[in-house]
Amino acid sequence: MRWEPIYEVTQGKGDGEAHPFLSPEDEFAEFHNWDKGDFGFEAKTPEMLPNEYARSALKLGLEQQAALGINPFKFGMIGSSDSHTSLAGTREENYFGKFSGVEPGTGEFRYDDDVVSDRRPDGDGGVQVKHWETTAGALAGVWARENTRKAIWDAMARKEVYASTGTRPVLRVFAGWSFTEDDVFKPDFATIGYASGVPMGGDMTAAPAGRAPKLMVRALRDPNGANLDRIQIVKGWLDANGVSQERIYDVACSDERAISDNNRCDRPVGDTVDLNTATYTNTIGEAALAAYWEDPDFDPSSSAFYYVRILEIPTPTWLAYDRVKLGSEIPAEGVLKHQERAYTSPIWYTPEG
Repeated sequence: MRWEPIYEVTQGKGDGEAHPFLSPEDEFAEFHNWDKGDFGFEAKTPEMLPNEYARSALKLGLEQQAALGINPFKFGMIGSSDSHTSLAGTREENYFGKFSGVEPGTGEFRYDDDVVSDRRPDGDGGVQVKHWETTAGALAGVWARENTRKAIWDAMARKEVYASTGTRPVLRVFAGWSFTEDDVFKPDFATIGYASGVPMGGDMTAAPAGRAPKLMVRALRDPNGANLDRIQIVKGWLDANGVSQERIYDVACSDERAISDNNRCDRPVGDTVDLNTATYTNTIGEAALAAYWEDPDFDPSSSAFYYVRILEIPTPTWLAYDRVKLGSEIPAEGVLKHQERAYTSPIWYTPEG
């Protein structure tokens, strides 16, 4: 908590928000997971996974708080490129590679180069990770009061940050006890949020009688990128036995889709990707989405956290662009399209005492 207030949840070497083994009811958990091995020295086993993903760590933090009286995993979330090229680009259509030796035009080496080698004495390559398995990187979004080093540092220290998998959406969430459904659409949305609630990275305690957390979310697409598919709220909490649980709520769906009884958009957003040309269109999705949500399952005696995940419509990956622009032969296992996303830092609820 003192030395690691924020966590790099996503970057060029894969995404660490969630894993399908840990979150089997999350249909979007399988997103560039690097889960072959322990950086080449040991093959991955299921018991390792709970200690390696952000959502699981946030849940473990609630359990540790119940045991220790303090939550050691109360972190905000950011993304980074982790490229070694001195370039800040993270766009899939302009990916220069993780290393300078795998820049565009370097032929098959661009895909076959080892990012992680199999370092086991009797290794068979099963934990090897090739460059074609990287992503174009990720970004940190920071809600600072001004564009200065001090203001950005202060925002990171208070965890008012969010992670993007490489695009530049604008994402903001506030939680409070007294927001109304209209507040999210008011022009002074942020003023209301700070005055009557807490931003991402904040804390709520001692729920007023009969009240549940109310969240206001606004999301705006990357102005040069893809439309938005949906807004989701990810909740983690401790049950009556002190065991952490999780649930995902879709709270805004594009294209006039309804939210079904299982808290999901009633149908997928669609797919406009043309892999023959590595293009897509914004004829589906929305440029902006907003949501007001009150926790329908709130227990004021139970510790909890809430964070927002937004998904974009499907878009080509850098492998798809390479195939079209460079005429490259892409490995059969290569992911050619995906849904970029962003994650806010959580907001935590702790009962009084």
